[in-house]
Amino acid sequence: MRLIRRIGGPLGLLGRIFAILLLTIVIEFGASTYLYERSSHFSVREDEARRLAEHLIIARKLMNEAPRRDRALVAIQLTTDRYAVRWSPDAPPPPHFAPALDQTRNQIIAWEPRLEQSMLRIRLSSPGRNASVQGELRLSDGSWLLFKTHELVQSWDLSVGRIALALAPAVALIILGGLLIRRALVPIRLLARATEKVGSADGIHLEEEGTSEVRQLIRAFNTMQERIHRLIDDRTQALAAVGHDLRTPIARVQLRAEAIDNDALREAIGRDVGEMEAMVASLLAFLGGEGDPEPPTRTDLAVMAVTTIEEAQDRGQEAQYVGPDHLEIDLRRMGFRRALVNLVENAIHYGQSATLTLDSSPDAIRIRIEDEGPGIPEDQLEAVLRPFSRLDAARARNTKGLGLGLAIVLRAVQQDGGELRLSNRPEGGLRAEIILPRA
Repeated sequence: MRLIRRIGGPLGLLGRIFAILLLTIVIEFGASTYLYERSSHFSVREDEARRLAEHLIIARKLMNEAPRRDRALVAIQLTTDRYAVRWSPDAPPPPHFAPALDQTRNQIIAWEPRLEQSMLRIRLSSPGRNASVQGELRLSDGSWLLFKTHELVQSWDLSVGRIALALAPAVALIILGGLLIRRALVPIRLLARATEKVGSADGIHLEEEGTSEVRQLIRAFNTMQERIHRLIDDRTQALAAVGHDLRTPIARVQLRAEAIDNDALREAIGRDVGEMEAMVASLLAFLGGEGDPEPPTRTDLAVMAVTTIEEAQDRGQEAQYVGPDHLEIDLRRMGFRRALVNLVENAIHYGQSATLTLDSSPDAIRIRIEDEGPGIPEDQLEAVLRPFSRLDAARARNTKGLGLGLAIVLRAVQQDGGELRLSNRPEGGLRAEIILPRA
């Protein structure tokens, strides 16, 4: 790990991946070389090599002394329960696949140096379960003595053991490479999670670590995040000042309008002042940003819905509530209440009535606000959720505000982890549905 970090630091992400690949190749080469050398230098125990050396030197002496025509019979007589001996006038062909046992041969030559002049060859009969030691040596007249042990020696199983040994280094290297690459990508994963909080009040500052490219990216991200937060703070302060400055002359206009004797003019000015106040309120609510300091609190959603409907009824508007008497959930109370009020007022303004239905299930809570108005064209259902969007062709023209009502609702719902859906009712009118997850 430390070696990879040291190499990857100055070389960057590409250098780190290259170092990981180089490391895996070196380990694979070393493991393969070790396995090959082990098969090539496979040896039996020292006492078994000594017994084999004694048997070979005796068999060689007897075969050299026996007439050529009798050597096949002598070979049969030299065969025991431990060793099988045969005689061949010609050199046997080399096997296609039989690892040479060089270490065992060296042990035999060490015990009987005279066998070195006989071109002694020794090997493993097969790499399977029934492996045994076999070989040949040359006699004085050029013929050959062939021998084979009847005892099984430790070896590898060709179908299972050898395959497992061959796959083990590859599997280990895959796991090692995956862990090293995963470790190299940790700063990128942290950066990805941090980007989700850009612009919010709980943004985080990332420590610069990882490769040179990643450190440079994190440095640029931190700088960008600071700039965004500074812009949001400046905008919030400017909005607060503008809101205060605008509300003061609006209040003065409202007071002066009260002194007008003409009832029609006074009411017209009052409506204009009310519309100006609604515009300022909606603009401040939308441009307040996502840094809302209001924390989620335990709220009785049913009581909030009933209160919203009763306020509309007190104004002489047609509204009704359908749902339970109590339903508690954690949410941002002020922001969500503003969303409910906006949806109910929209339904009453454009559809002359509002029906708020509250349903609860084990997975989610659904709030539906339905009206009996003209609805919204299907191709415009998403457009109305954008800020400053107004569909005058489908709605009444005497709209108030700046077209921020549904945008404010969408933001408030999303801050509580919910979803806002708009659809046209088959019987006519618009349905606004809020889906809040239980968890």
